Amino acid sequence: MRRHEPGSHNELSGTVHGPAVQAGTVYGGIRIVSEAASAERTPWQLPAPGHLVDRAPELAALERYRDRAARAGRAPLAALSGLGGVGKTAVALKWLHSLRPHFPGGQLYADLGDQSAAGPADPAEVLARFLRALGVPAPHVPATLAERTALYRSLTAERPLVVLLDDAVSAAQVRPLLPAGGSVTVVTSRRRMPGLTVDGCHPVHLEPLGHDAAVELLADTLADGRVAAQPEDARALVELCAGLPLAVRVAGARLAARPERSITTMVRALTDEHDRLEALAIDGDHSVRAALDLSYEALPAPAARLYRLLGLHPGPEFAPPVAAAALGTDGDGDSGGGGGTGGGGDAERLLETLHDASLLFAVGEERHRFHDLVRLHAVAKAEQCESPHERARAVRRMADHYLAGASRAEEIVDPQHRTMARDYASRPVVTPDVGDDADAALGWLERELPNLMAVLRRSRAEGFPTVAWQLADALWPLFLRRKFYDDWRAAHEEGLVAAEELGDVAAVCRMLTSGGVGELGSGGHERALRMFDRAARLFTDSGDRLGRARTLNYRGLALQRLGRLDEAAELFGRAATELPACGDPRAGGLARLNLADVALTAGRAEEAVVQARAARTTLEEAGDTYNTARAALALGRAHLALNGLEQAEDELSSALATLRAVAADYETARALGGLAEVAERRGQRPLARERCREALDLYASVGRAGTEEAGAARLRLTRLDDASTNGGPSARGDVSASGDAPASGDVPPAGGAPAGSDAPTSDAASAHGDPPPNGGTPAGNGMPSGDDRSADGEASAHGDVSPS
Repeated sequence: MRRHEPGSHNELSGTVHGPAVQAGTVYGGIRIVSEAASAERTPWQLPAPGHLVDRAPELAALERYRDRAARAGRAPLAALSGLGGVGKTAVALKWLHSLRPHFPGGQLYADLGDQSAAGPADPAEVLARFLRALGVPAPHVPATLAERTALYRSLTAERPLVVLLDDAVSAAQVRPLLPAGGSVTVVTSRRRMPGLTVDGCHPVHLEPLGHDAAVELLADTLADGRVAAQPEDARALVELCAGLPLAVRVAGARLAARPERSITTMVRALTDEHDRLEALAIDGDHSVRAALDLSYEALPAPAARLYRLLGLHPGPEFAPPVAAAALGTDGDGDSGGGGGTGGGGDAERLLETLHDASLLFAVGEERHRFHDLVRLHAVAKAEQCESPHERARAVRRMADHYLAGASRAEEIVDPQHRTMARDYASRPVVTPDVGDDADAALGWLERELPNLMAVLRRSRAEGFPTVAWQLADALWPLFLRRKFYDDWRAAHEEGLVAAEELGDVAAVCRMLTSGGVGELGSGGHERALRMFDRAARLFTDSGDRLGRARTLNYRGLALQRLGRLDEAAELFGRAATELPACGDPRAGGLARLNLADVALTAGRAEEAVVQARAARTTLEEAGDTYNTARAALALGRAHLALNGLEQAEDELSSALATLRAVAADYETARALGGLAEVAERRGQRPLARERCREALDLYASVGRAGTEEAGAARLRLTRLDDASTNGGPSARGDVSASGDAPASGDVPPAGGAPAGSDAPTSDAASAHGDPPPNGGTPAGNGMPSGDDRSADGEASAHGDVSPS
């Protein structure tokens, strides 16, 4: 630890709004997460509990353990183990739901995927979801597993909640996901987990139901009096199900569908099936498999085909349109249960048939899922009954469905974006309803992200690499606005490999530039620069002058973030000249906006006025109202730095009106911050305070409460409140022309990020409207050869890239 150095001065006075850090010398970065910045939310993620029979002893034991742990001051951690289908999740849900009144902090749920088709869940990805659910803005989710674990435990230290970690693989997978404080955690796994003993885990091993309880469950499933009328046959049936609730439910659902059939008939059929599977039994699951085989064989042929094909679905759950996509339609137009938009009704009826047979269960509204054993059974049936060609076609139809949905959402969110062509193998493609506006489309993308990523990761192995890079491309609006940086990087890394395998230079460049934007947002500035440089070389080698010119802006942005301002300005200057010459004047205008930002950062306000004014003229002529407003914002900041209060107010007010209208909250906050300074310097303290408070609220709403600009607004509000309380003079003389603390050098001119700053303002866009939800960049450009998405380098005054 460094000693307190002689002569250092460290005082804090006046009224403090938000967090404050007092230190002598600070090395490295500082992250402040305040209540406002985290915008705390209460998640209620547990699935609904089902009917539970004869688990009172286990539930009572869990509750006794919780009481003991509470008295000992320990966080309760229980691990439920047992055979597949024994009801581990059902017991966990029953208990945890009963605790809701005692744990107002919320409920977190994760399927850790021991039996998932996509493989076990990565704890880092699960933690990212947990942190976002707890209110951490996506840009503030740390990059590493260790950092995420630390933040997760900090957030849960004083916030009691319950956590269900379902279908775990190992103690190592579970340990980073354990909350702090007095939270309750339940882990379910087919394996016992002695490795959690050191964490104070209470193990509970679930045995199959006893005969009486299993008969009660069968009677509950049938609910028609047959169990009471045939008690001996009912006992024989549940014995054949080995007391496993899943097997009993499946057998009961089969009987419920045939009210005229006696239990005796089911007993005979299940006995024969049981004998057939005995040699194939693994971990005792033959009882479930026997019941599943009987239910499957009783399905109508279209429902049986849907069951088989849905087993090939790569993601954890699905919506009804996926069923129509799985069934598809052949080239002659003969439907197998759905295709285009015409088969949706058939597919939904077949889904109901599968639900009635207990082969699917609902997870939320209009969402379906297999029990892991049922999915494995469906896959086995697909391998047995469908040719490799038919299986591949079904998987491709589902992949095309997700690609079409993501592309449609992309079109809605960014209507003027230069989308590259999509290659669909199935006709017609079943396109999901993603909504009619940007909010709905982004909601669909976020809800389906686990499925979209599962499709993307499997596409190369399944033989359609085009889907990998095109799906990564279509996810741009979601990544840009919601900042899922882990998925952003993973998608573009996979897409880049796919594009390289295809030898598609345009696709490689798209993956490099779009992926590089994600690296800029997450702080990987050096990596982003390497990606942009490689794209520039590829464009040069292929003779694509426009594509290469667009990389000038991107490379400049990376250099600007690295603090290499002269090099960045040189590239922005070349872009401002070359892009219009190549036929893209709007991108040239954005390059001038970047030049204005560099000039402001370097304290050259007069130059910033020239560049911002030129940028505004060009962008206005292009019909780009959003970026025109951003240019006006830069122009207002420049005039403010030159003490031109009237001109600054005019430009900032004009920008504010447009930015408010498109819900660009981050840019709106910046405009308000500038207007607050204008009001303060004119002695209009109440107006200045009002504008500061609104700006701070907006910074917090988009996860920017810890930025330099928000800090400057907070400092100004403190001064204003102090002046109001003490009756002192206006703070006009206490601030620089930009409103920043004088002489410290810690806050850049006009509230800009300092050279080389890793502040969150270097993200690719704000989480809530930078660019605005309506797409924000109505340039209407066609897609030129080698288009690399927003390689025209659209940037806010902080270099934030928006879609084109």
